[in-house]
Amino acid sequence: MTGLTVCCGTVNSIKSLWETRIKKSKDELKKEIEQRDRRAVGRLTGAWEDRIILAKLKEKVVTEEGRVILRIEKEEWKTLPPALVQLSQIQEWQLHRTGLQRIPRFISSFESLIVLDLSRNSVTEIPREIGKLTRLRELLLSYNRVSYVPEEIGCCENLEKLELSMNRDLDELPTQLSNLKKLYHLDLSMNHFTTIPECVVNLPSLEWLDMGSNILESLPDDIHRMEKLHTLWLPRNELQYLPDNICRMQSLDTLVLSKNKLRDIPRLMEGMSNLRFVNFRDNPLTYEVTLPDLKEDVDEEENDREMFGREFMHCYIQEARKRGYAILNMYCVQNL
Repeated sequence: MTGLTVCCGTVNSIKSLWETRIKKSKDELKKEIEQRDRRAVGRLTGAWEDRIILAKLKEKVVTEEGRVILRIEKEEWKTLPPALVQLSQIQEWQLHRTGLQRIPRFISSFESLIVLDLSRNSVTEIPREIGKLTRLRELLLSYNRVSYVPEEIGCCENLEKLELSMNRDLDELPTQLSNLKKLYHLDLSMNHFTTIPECVVNLPSLEWLDMGSNILESLPDDIHRMEKLHTLWLPRNELQYLPDNICRMQSLDTLVLSKNKLRDIPRLMEGMSNLRFVNFRDNPLTYEVTLPDLKEDVDEEENDREMFGREFMHCYIQEARKRGYAILNMYCVQNL
């Protein structure tokens, strides 16, 4: 009886074990089927969501003067969906105040892109894929959070206009930027630059440069190599002096130097005949200069500009020269 009892117990144990395994297998199979179904539903849902998003994006596409433009204003798009690639014929992106945090890497699929305007968003970086956009003419990323510009930007061979103002932590640019032979407009204002980068000085076609509201402490001695530059904005910096070679900038006609720490004006600037507008307002210049009375019919705003403008510059240089002669004469008398 004892042997029979043990045998029956063993059989029952084996039966229980198999039942447990079978139940577990069924449960696992059921779970796998449920997961597969969920994935299928997810794919289906994702496909429908992509269609909905794509349809919504298509509503934002307009054609103006023969150019296909994606325009989104004041709508939340922190990221852009991959489905956007299906609209790769777009030639211009205009996305403003959308909260966009990054430029998608699939940007390289938009080979026809001419203008990429993502101003006033939250973009933190420019992807290396930007270098694939060889037809791009304008890259506008002002009022974002960009702190780094990749060297691949030098591959955008047709880029003419680059705006990176108000990115705060931006303080350097890649040397490859000087490869942009067609770049004529560059806005780097309201950032953290301490000098004009050499790659900027080396830009052969640059005509307009704004580096106002940085922390520039000095200007390059070879600044005259910017032969085509006609407009230079440098207000609200830390400049204490100007290099003599600034007088060799033959194309320069607008120079704004207000709110710096300049103590003097190079005398050679007197010969800059092409300089039509200059502003030295709010600088601790060494000498005080009184200008001749201005015309009564000139309004107050023009008065302010003239007081520290071109006429002021010439009067200041003349005053500095007279003071210099006076000091020299005094020295000669003392040594007779």
